[in-house]
Amino acid sequence: MRMKLVFLLIVYCAGFATAVYMLAPAPQQNGQTAQASLDSSFASSQFIQSLNTGLHKGVAVTKAAAKDAGAYIRQKLDETNQNSQ
Repeated sequence: MRMKLVFLLIVYCAGFATAVYMLAPAPQQNGQTAQASLDSSFASSQFIQSLNTGLHKGVAVTKAAAKDAGAYIRQKLDETNQNSQ
């Protein structure tokens, strides 16, 4: 139990450190202009928007699958209840 807790703590900290690294602003290079910085921010916002859209589509698919699974389970429960009576 203790080893599992330590392992999960290490994985959690590694994930948190990765998130902080990814969200931290990149340092400006000497030759980088304001236009290049502006272009990268547009690319970043486009990526965020496409990621957001993809996540919403994934959630919608998951909800539909959960609804179908619930209906299937309910049907099977009804069948077993009818067979046992």
